[in-house]
Amino acid sequence: MIHIVLLEPEIPANTGNIGRTCVATGTKLHLIEPLGFRLNEKNLKRAGMDYWKDLDVATYINFEDFMEKNNSPKLYMATTKAKQTYAEVEYDSDCYIMFGKESAGIPESLLKGNMENCIRIPMSGDSRSLNLGNSVAIILYEALRQKGFADLRMEGELHGTKE
Repeated sequence: MIHIVLLEPEIPANTGNIGRTCVATGTKLHLIEPLGFRLNEKNLKRAGMDYWKDLDVATYINFEDFMEKNNSPKLYMATTKAKQTYAEVEYDSDCYIMFGKESAGIPESLLKGNMENCIRIPMSGDSRSLNLGNSVAIILYEALRQKGFADLRMEGELHGTKE
C-alpha cells in the first residue's frame, strides 16, 4: 500500500480532495498535527464528498509520533528544493510520500538529512509551487503507474452500454 503523508496541512479543501484521491486509489492518508482545521469541518467533508467515510486515515500529534508509530519509514519528500524529479525514483510498493504545509512546505531541518529521497515536480519560470492536491495526485499516480496500477480498475464503460 502506498501512503500519503501531510505534514501540518492548513487548508481543509485540499485535505478533503486528497482524501478522496486516497480512497479512489486504495492509499492510506497520514495527517501530522497541528492541522489548520478540524477533521469534522464542513469544507473538508465537502471536498472529500461522500468518500471521507471510507478513507483509511491516521493522525499524529507531531512528526516524531508519526515516525515512531510507523517504524521510521523511508520517506520520499516532495519539495521544490529537490534536485531529482518525482519520475526519476523507483517507488517501493509500501512507500511513504510526504508533503509539507501549503504556506511553507517541509521544513529544511527535515529535508537536510533526507536529500537523496527528496523529489520535485518540474515547473516553468518563476512558479513557486502547485496546489497541494494536484501535487499529491501527480506523484501518487506516478508511484501507482510504476506498480502497474495494481488493484485499480483499468476499464470503464459508457452509461447504458453494458453488454
